[in-house]
Amino acid sequence: MSVNRKLVWTGLVSLATALLVIGCGNQEVNKASPPPEVTVVTVQPRQVVITTELAGRTSANLVAEVRPQVSGIIQRRLFTEGSDVKAGQALFKIDPALYQAALDNARAALARSEASLPAIRLRADRLRELLAEKAVSQQDYDDAAAALKQAQADIQYWKATVETARINLNYTTITAPISGRIGKSSVTEGALVTAQQPIALATIQKIDPMYVDVSQSTAEVLRLQRSLKEGLLAHNGTNQKKVQLIMEDGTVYPSAGTFQFRDVTVDPTTGTVTLRIVVPNPKGVLLPGMFVRAVVQEGVNKQAILIPQQAVLRDPKGNPLTLIVDANGKVQQRRLTLDRAIGDTWLVSSGLASGERVIVEGVQKVKPGDSVKAIPFEAAGAENSGALQKSAPLSAKSN
Repeated sequence: MSVNRKLVWTGLVSLATALLVIGCGNQEVNKASPPPEVTVVTVQPRQVVITTELAGRTSANLVAEVRPQVSGIIQRRLFTEGSDVKAGQALFKIDPALYQAALDNARAALARSEASLPAIRLRADRLRELLAEKAVSQQDYDDAAAALKQAQADIQYWKATVETARINLNYTTITAPISGRIGKSSVTEGALVTAQQPIALATIQKIDPMYVDVSQSTAEVLRLQRSLKEGLLAHNGTNQKKVQLIMEDGTVYPSAGTFQFRDVTVDPTTGTVTLRIVVPNPKGVLLPGMFVRAVVQEGVNKQAILIPQQAVLRDPKGNPLTLIVDANGKVQQRRLTLDRAIGDTWLVSSGLASGERVIVEGVQKVKPGDSVKAIPFEAAGAENSGALQKSAPLSAKSN
């Protein structure tokens, strides 16, 4: 029995010694483990051109609907549908026979009146001389003077009639009122048209330059005015009037447009105002009615703070926040106010200061108060994030 007890006690002492050794080893391992590593980006305020993207449609610079000014039968169509035409170019020819006859008739009547005028004038002059000698009555002279005035009035009337007939004859050739591109014809040769008819024979549109009309909400207009007034944004000089267009297929239009004006009336149904942009269109790429997006410059934010989007977290209520590493290597939480997304970054209105280190990667393994090792963030291919360490200007587009 004594031998068994001695063996049991020896075993218990050995087990206790082994557990003590293992515990000390774990403590040494825990003491030797380094703090978790996180990648950070240092906040550096910089100058950013703030832009906003607005949707709109193109429209022609000038639009003219071609209508006949006299009635008749279309004899010929003198243009090719879809071609470019010049102002004054003949487009349609109406049968001129009736109008030519009316002009000839008016010219003949004018000639008849002019032929009778000399005899009437001589008779009036002769009766005036005889009236001075009391050889004719006053009534005879008055009748001759009235006949002279009537003959002169008839000449003026027929001159006006000749001019009207000449104008109507010229109207039988329908010409282009403006230069531009003409669309399809609504009539064919042999069709009867009437003066001032409601249906246009064709439509001409001047598409170089082209108008782009976009809509901006009144809330955005007020926000922009407030930002400029409070100094959050500064004017960007003549560059602020430059507008970039993005086509419907996502390609960028090669020529920049120019902001022309903002309408003074708000559309009560949509709560928006119209902005008009003038865009050069020498190759005819833009057509009236196309959908485009216009990137309009709002101004310059000279102290913009940008952080990568993956550095922004959300609390259960959806409020944005981020984690930073303070000067002591401790993790701290910051609540943010975000303005807009710019590429793969967020523009921060408040919540961060210059020089603070924002955690970009490793937020899942740390919490506020933890000690961490901060490593500079270098994301391959992340141009906007890498640009945060530089001072070159960036054009910002709102989403």
